[in-house]
Parts: sequence; C-alpha cells; structure tokens
Amino acid sequence: MDIRVVPDSFRLAQAFTISRGSRTEAQVLTVTVRDGEHQGWGECVPYARYGETLDSVTDQIAALPEDVNRIRLQRLMEPGAARNAVDCALWDLEAKQAGKRVWDLLNLPAPGPETTAYTLSLDTPDRMRIEARKNATRALLKIKLGTPDDMPRLEAVREGAPKARIIVDANEGWSAEVYADLAPHLVRLGVELVEQPLPAGQDDMLAEIERPLPVCADESCHDRDSLSALVGKYDAINIKLDKTGGLTEALALRQAAREQGFKIMVGCMIGSSLAMAPAVLLAQGADVTDLDAPLLLAEDRGTPLDYVKSQVYPPKPALWG
Repeated sequence: MDIRVVPDSFRLAQAFTISRGSRTEAQVLTVTVRDGEHQGWGECVPYARYGETLDSVTDQIAALPEDVNRIRLQRLMEPGAARNAVDCALWDLEAKQAGKRVWDLLNLPAPGPETTAYTLSLDTPDRMRIEARKNATRALLKIKLGTPDDMPRLEAVREGAPKARIIVDANEGWSAEVYADLAPHLVRLGVELVEQPLPAGQDDMLAEIERPLPVCADESCHDRDSLSALVGKYDAINIKLDKTGGLTEALALRQAAREQGFKIMVGCMIGSSLAMAPAVLLAQGADVTDLDAPLLLAEDRGTPLDYVKSQVYPPKPALWG
C-alpha cells in the first residue's frame, strides 16, 4: 500500500469568523492510498483547537505501516484528523477495488439529498443582518456567536431573516452566566438548537439547569468514548469526521448515540467537497445536517458536490466512494 499526503488550500469567498478567530482560506491535507491498480483518497482539516497542525498530522500519517488496512487503522491511530483522511481514503479504495459504491459495501440504502444548514460568520450586527437577508430563503441558517455581546447579533439576524429556521453555535464562547441570560431570548427568537454554549470540560452546569431548547455537544463529543460524559447535559451531538477519526467510527458513534437517545447532527470543518463527501452518507436521516463548507469556498475540487438550493447531493464516483 502506497500512502501519500500533500497539503492543499482553498480560498474562501469571504473571511470566515468564529469566536476563536478568522480565516480566509481552508488549509487541508489530501491523502491518497494506492494498491498498484486502484487509488482512493480522503481529506482532513487539522484543527488547532485539538492540538493539530498540518505538520503534526502529516507526520502521523507518514508513520503508518505500508500494510495498514481500515481495521488495523482504528487500533494504530487515535481519533482525529489524521485517521479521518486515511480511513476515508481506504473506504474509497475499497469501493474502487470492488467496483461498488461505499454504501453498497456497508449494506446501506443509496443516499439521497440532505437539507443542509448555511452558516453565517460572526460579525457586526449590521453585517450579520445583511447576510441573513441575503440568505433568508434558505431552509436553515446556522449563526456563529460566542461573545458576551451576542444579543444585538441575534436580533439583527432575526430581523434580516424573519421566517428562517435558525440554530446557533457559540463555539465554547459563553460562560454559564451569559448562557443562562441568553437562553430565554434564544427561545423568544425561535432558535431551534444551541451548539456547544460552554467550554468542553466546563459544561456540568448543563445538567443542573432547565434546557429550554435542545443543546448539542460539538467540542465535547469526539467518538463513542465521549458519550457517557454527555448524558444529562446534552440533547444532541455533532458528529464530525475529523473528530471521530473517519467514517468507520462515525457510523458506530451515530448508532450508539441514537441508542442512548441523542439527536444527531452531522457537521464539518471548513474543507472541500472531498471532505464533505463521506459525511453526506453519514448525514442520511440526521436531525440536522451542516455540510455547507463548499458553499463558503471560492474554489473547490474538480468534481465538486452538487448543491441545489438548500440541498446537498451524494458524491459522484469521480469525487469519492
């Protein structure tokens, strides 16, 4: 098995800001695996929040043995971006070797389009109102928040998109006091779900207070080992391939979470259509799908995913799977 990893970057259509900072490009790693006749590929987004860099993830992948397979990979690498890119590349390779689609290998129904959220970057209230107005006809808006001064932003977005369904993502940016103050206003403004309001590891308060709207774990949830600590604090989990370490663990996490009564959100880092492709399969039947990253890019892979209005369609074989 020949495993190669190269860095790629994709310009964003405009700066993207969350509570932890801004970016103007998506920096990703592209992994290819070859068996001599067939080639599979996958993509990951190393994330500083989890101690990952392009170099550290590249080194992890370069250290893999040549005879690695998808089953051994789960034991050789911890959940994270490195394992994700390799796992998804191996799934793509297996599909090409078998002349089938990945969902056929998994004995799953052929996937269909999923309605995806569209994310509005953290900005001034005036700018967020303008962006909300531009996207008011989308099926679901996701609003990036996470500062002590978010009420004007919430009000501005609702003014700009008075009829839109809205979810919000604080990216760990609120304190317990700020969230307790904001929660009634989130309900008043028709917000359907709040994502990671408190920092991971500092979220015990969520088990002690009434949750007037569903709370979704993102940074607090990585793989199946995360679930036990979320019971009683969260109502939903956000599954991202770069956190689970690939599609293999993500599918197992989805099943385990459903069995424990969690609602399922399938999200993404800011990457290309190649990173989203396996996540579209994972998102089938999810309560919330948030796979809009390619819509935020100024450039994409040669065979990108198809987005029609608010729906994202499964990948073509030339892209993945």
